[in-house]
Amino acid sequence: MKLRSLLYVPASSEKFIAKAHERGADAIILDLEDAVAPADKTHARQNLAEAVPSVGQNGAKVFVRINAEPELQLDDAAAACHAGAFGLYIAKTRSLEQLWRVSDHVERIERALGRPELVFVPLIEDPGAVLEARTFARYDRTLALTSGGEDIAAAMGAEPLPDVLRLPKLMIHMAAKAEGKLSFGTLGSTTNYSDLAGISAAAREARTHGFDGASCVHPSVVPILNAGFAPSDEQVAWARRVVEAAEASGQGAFALDGKMIDAPIVTRARNILTQA
Repeated sequence: MKLRSLLYVPASSEKFIAKAHERGADAIILDLEDAVAPADKTHARQNLAEAVPSVGQNGAKVFVRINAEPELQLDDAAAACHAGAFGLYIAKTRSLEQLWRVSDHVERIERALGRPELVFVPLIEDPGAVLEARTFARYDRTLALTSGGEDIAAAMGAEPLPDVLRLPKLMIHMAAKAEGKLSFGTLGSTTNYSDLAGISAAAREARTHGFDGASCVHPSVVPILNAGFAPSDEQVAWARRVVEAAEASGQGAFALDGKMIDAPIVTRARNILTQA
């Protein structure tokens, strides 16, 4: 599944929802949490019935970020399920029990509607959750892991600088990949959405580590992420040559352009062609 760009849209904003399907994002995250004022949360939840089909009309996968507070979380999840969302971003995931609780609640609705299972993206936002990341990745509904860098830094009493965030973000990334799940994010903070050059560099760096995509809060960032998490023309050309040479060689290892090519390199080439 190709999810290079995931655009956050406040579920309370009819103006942003109306144009979200035109932004070219691979996925839209309708936000019921931080982007919605407390007084507007009920209205935003009720708005999902129209917002989910609207933002997904051009084929983008539609996620809903649900609130972490127990008095809001299950109602949020139920509304997203009824509205036809593809998946849930589980804000401030701290324990496997949270995922079980949401899953048990929506499972009854899924059966009644005859709809596919919602997938989960646990959003890891504190040091304790970082250490439990692989447990969340193993959960059968989990599609991907992602992190909240600003929240992790705040929970540690730290500054959200690249050197601070790199280790926890890589730990979450490794946990996702160890269980064959997708991994979303970059290795720094991307709150400055006007720094398009910086975001482009961050996306390219994240892709070299094997991240699959990243979220953003402004539509101007979407094409930057789509390009940054896609292989370049040069990489695709190299991958085609490697795969063609491997098929022609019929050997476990062979030489190409003066370099040894063996099974892991062929696998990487095939992965690049799949991404392309």
